[in-house]
Amino acid sequence: MILTVAGWMIYTLWAIFGLMIIHFLISFFKMFWEGAFDVTFVLGYLKDVLYYVLPLNVLVNLVSIDPTGWILVIFYFICGVAVILKYLLDIKRIFQ
Repeated sequence: MILTVAGWMIYTLWAIFGLMIIHFLISFFKMFWEGAFDVTFVLGYLKDVLYYVLPLNVLVNLVSIDPTGWILVIFYFICGVAVILKYLLDIKRIFQ
């Protein structure tokens, strides 16, 4: 287990992808058992990767030009936690 900043950045992405997979599986099985299965719901997850994960990767690449070295890292974690909370709330909404 790596407890450096780079390690926590990787763990943040793992959490995001893990929650995306959990949300995908719950939605998939719910739609399948209700008989309302539609394969186009996968496109929403591709859009989420484009809207949420790609900007986080851009922030990681811009860290090297940050003169302080910590402003973009803090912004990365704030954005990562926001995406994690979004998926947690979406999973909670499925069961309500």
